[in-house]
Amino acid sequence: MHIAEGFLPPAHAVAWGVASAPFVVHGVRSLTREVREHPESTLLLGASGAFTFVLSALKLPSVTGSCSHPTGTGLGAILFRPPIMAVLGTITLLFQALLLAHGGLTTLGANVFSMAIVGPWAGYAIYKLLRRYDVPLMVAVFFGAFLADLSTYCVTSVQLALAFPDPSSGFLGALGKFGSIFAVTQIPLAVSEGLLTVLVMRLLVQSSKGELTRLGVLLAKKRSGTGTETEAVAR
Repeated sequence: MHIAEGFLPPAHAVAWGVASAPFVVHGVRSLTREVREHPESTLLLGASGAFTFVLSALKLPSVTGSCSHPTGTGLGAILFRPPIMAVLGTITLLFQALLLAHGGLTTLGANVFSMAIVGPWAGYAIYKLLRRYDVPLMVAVFFGAFLADLSTYCVTSVQLALAFPDPSSGFLGALGKFGSIFAVTQIPLAVSEGLLTVLVMRLLVQSSKGELTRLGVLLAKKRSGTGTETEAVAR
């Protein structure tokens, strides 16, 4: 991740593009609705996209035809939910393919599926699960960002193993090889990204408390009929 231009067989490239398309279309609708109903969120949306762009542009050589790097998608998924992150991630990957030769157009669908779809959904799922059991916000944010990063590379390993099965051990053998090579660089990167995302979230809590409350990241306080304050459940 990102899988390099022309590295996947054409049939695989098309299949991953088809699989990614519905998520991106749904994300465009969600993003359009968010901007129309809450134009004040535009700045935070831009910051989430920039965070993803900058982090995912920092690459380390890894599996042949691919690389390791942070993804930055966990933050946007926690703030705006995974469908919107699918769009921001796709824009990021498209710009990187065109401007930085990082990834490619033929492999865009595969890269979108792993980094902009599976990663955000996995990170958001663990974040919501932990928050449901009253795990502190920053702990949930850490694991959300950590899993968004790590799950991206698990999917990339699957994609590469499907395209290039091992001659003797087939898909499972190739999956083990790709996954183990990625793990050397990706597990430390995922931990680092989790810590960095916690730092960014702390800054947002200080500077954008009202917006985070509207988005459901922070719990809003409201007065009950008896005049006592109760906490609304975050979405």
